[in-house]
Amino acid sequence: MRILTIDTSAVASAAVLSFDLADAVRSLRVEANFATADTRSHAEVLAPGVKSLFEDPPTEGPALDAIIVGTGPGPFTGLRSGITMARTLAFTWGVPLYGLMSLDALAQQVFDTPRYDAGRAVAPLAVREFVVATDARRKEVYWARYSAAAQLLDGPHVGPADAITAVQVFGAGAGLYAAELTANGCEVDAGFAQIQPTALELGRSAVRRIGAAGSLEAAGLLDTTPLYLRESDAKVPGPRKRAL
Repeated sequence: MRILTIDTSAVASAAVLSFDLADAVRSLRVEANFATADTRSHAEVLAPGVKSLFEDPPTEGPALDAIIVGTGPGPFTGLRSGITMARTLAFTWGVPLYGLMSLDALAQQVFDTPRYDAGRAVAPLAVREFVVATDARRKEVYWARYSAAAQLLDGPHVGPADAITAVQVFGAGAGLYAAELTANGCEVDAGFAQIQPTALELGRSAVRRIGAAGSLEAAGLLDTTPLYLRESDAKVPGPRKRAL
């Protein structure tokens, strides 16, 4: 099975992954991926970035088994760029399209990362329930709570970081508001204090779900409705007032 994943909830990113459905996690192969460091240039870099993943997009694209796009939460402009690109490619190539919450990518990365002692992996990074958080701007974070096995328990939410209490917190949102979180009894992992969701980790999360379910259709993936969590700042202007 071969999938294209796209996520623009924070940075612009995309990846092509292939795997054997009979043993999805062990057989997973990352064929190509890209991710920017910039969180504000999605529209300019996404199309060239996706194109760079394929030697011949017109023939390789239609041969995909699915396209999976991160549905956020994230800012309006960036999130729309990725979802629009995924919808366009799925329609053009005739490929099934699915969505997956972008915070799941961070949760998967936490789950896959061990804690080291003297160079040896000694325990999982998250040993109990944990929260992942990303920058929502306006002095707020997007966040969700997961089990130690990276299963979604609550969220997503948007709000001030000081609403999160007494839990391990991972992600760039944790790094931005480490002082507030620590004051609330949270543990902020310094190694994950700058980590953003990417299409590669979104793909790893999707592959785990697909492998466990035995098929794409049974994996519980979402549609591509974006999780903005806020109303848009852009408003339709009202009627002009008549001059007296």
